[in-house]
This record gives sequence, structure tokens and C-alpha cells, in this order.
Amino acid sequence: MSRQIDPPRDESELMRRARDLAGQSVGQLARRLGRALPADPVRGKGIAGELAERTLGATAGNLDHPDFSALGIELKTIPLDEAGHVRESTFVCALDLDQVEREEWQDSRVRRKLGRVLWLPVQWKAGQPPAVRRYGIPLIWSPDPQEESLLRGDWLELVGRIAVGGIDEITAHMGRALQIRPKAASASVQVEAAGPEREPLLTVPRGFYLRSSFTERLLWRHSDG
Repeated sequence: MSRQIDPPRDESELMRRARDLAGQSVGQLARRLGRALPADPVRGKGIAGELAERTLGATAGNLDHPDFSALGIELKTIPLDEAGHVRESTFVCALDLDQVEREEWQDSRVRRKLGRVLWLPVQWKAGQPPAVRRYGIPLIWSPDPQEESLLRGDWLELVGRIAVGGIDEITAHMGRALQIRPKAASASVQVEAAGPEREPLLTVPRGFYLRSSFTERLLWRHSDG
């Protein structure tokens, strides 16, 4: 069994560790950590992120804190295809219907999660087993004024729709950078929300996601390369 890895002392140490992962395969990292890998690409979807968290010394676990709590940095693995394009949207956080209407953008859960992010690309082909996927060059990022304005505008539009009881009117087509999509283990899972007349209604749990077009642009804009 592998030893517990101490959390990084500062951002520079975290980045050194992340750069050391570049070029390594998920299989190599799993062997080092003594972790068995599923052969099924679907079942192994999140394994690259789990292994990276352990190797880099993430501390938050399942708590609602940034992965590197003392540094205020969130870790996001991001899958890229052979051409370097982002393959899918990126989960930000769950939508808390009891809290979101009382939040302001400045203090919102979404903004806290995106205040400082370590992006760790994972390169793979469709149908490829998890073991052969490889980590790419990491990027540390905070939204610049243009990006923050875009995210804030989307957040205000989406939360405003929830506030007037229109949660079931929200689709994944809304939002230029930030979107709300279903987030549940199965379609049978439901939570209570408020309808147009503030009447209770049952709906599927949802989460905030970043569009792949947004994350792809930020990787290109902020990368040293």
C-alpha cells in the first residue's frame, strides 16, 4: 500500500509535482500507487483524476473545499483528443437549490471553485483503456477580467431563471461558458425545487459545468506554448 503523500507547501511545489506527471501514463501512475485499473473506458473515466489527486497531495477529499485547501486551488483533469481539442464539458460543482438563490456571484460556490484552478490535461483516444492515457503539461489559471465577466453573466442568467421558478426550463444550450446540466447517478434520483408560483416540484439534481469551447480557449490563451 502506498504511503500518504504530504500536501504541497506552496503553489510552486504543486506545479513542480504536476509537471513531473507530464508524459506519464495513467497505468504507470497506478502501478506506483498500487491501484488496479478497470479495463472498461467508461468505468475508468474518473481514474486519471483520482490518481492525480493522490500523487499531488490533494487534501479536500469529498469536502466542499478546493482540492488543495491550504492553497485555495482546485484540480481539474481535462481530457484532450489527439489534436489537442477538449473532449467534453468540465464539472464545476453541484447545484445546491437551497443555497444558490441566496448567493451573490462574488461569494458563490461556482466562483470559489474557479478562483484558482490547476488544469491537468489527459490525452486519450476514443475507446482507449485507461492505462494508456497520458498526462499532459499542467496549467495554473485564474479567470482574467474578460473570462470572469463571461462566467458572471452566465451565472446571473441561470440563477435568475431558477429564482423565478424556471429550473425545468433550463437546458444545456443556455450559457456561453457556464451551463447547468443534470447530475445524478440515475434518472430516478430527484430533489425538491420551487416552481413558478413557488409551489414545490420534483426535478433531477443538476450541476454547473464549463463548456468545452470555453476550456479549450483558456488552455490556448494561457498556455506558455
